[in-house]
Amino acid sequence: MSRPDDLPALSEAQWEIMNLVWDRGECSVADVWKVLQERRGVARNTVQTLMIRLKEKGWLSSREVDGAFLFAPTVSRDCSQQSTVQRLIETVFNGSAEGLVLSLLHGGALSAGEVERLRRLIASSRKKES
Repeated sequence: MSRPDDLPALSEAQWEIMNLVWDRGECSVADVWKVLQERRGVARNTVQTLMIRLKEKGWLSSREVDGAFLFAPTVSRDCSQQSTVQRLIETVFNGSAEGLVLSLLHGGALSAGEVERLRRLIASSRKKES
């Protein structure tokens, strides 16, 4: 698999497509279009163009099966998310992960359950450091 750091950043629409491909492992333009059509009404040609561009940029690979192209991710979701968050921390929060977490806490973006899980992760991390 490729490294997300070596690939161009994804737009919001490209993330939406990549999430669908990651969920399925491999899918056709029609598979993605059907889901997006139900969500917000998008043209099939738009989905096809976006998927072809994702392939050209290195995010997707494709193979032909019975006249249809099946697309698969070339980068894992976890690596892509980590790379994107790191890029966000570097550019928006001047390299401060604390700034990101504080922004999430103060903005109300985290549920009480998520805050509790973060507390447990921090406590676990401290134990490992000791």
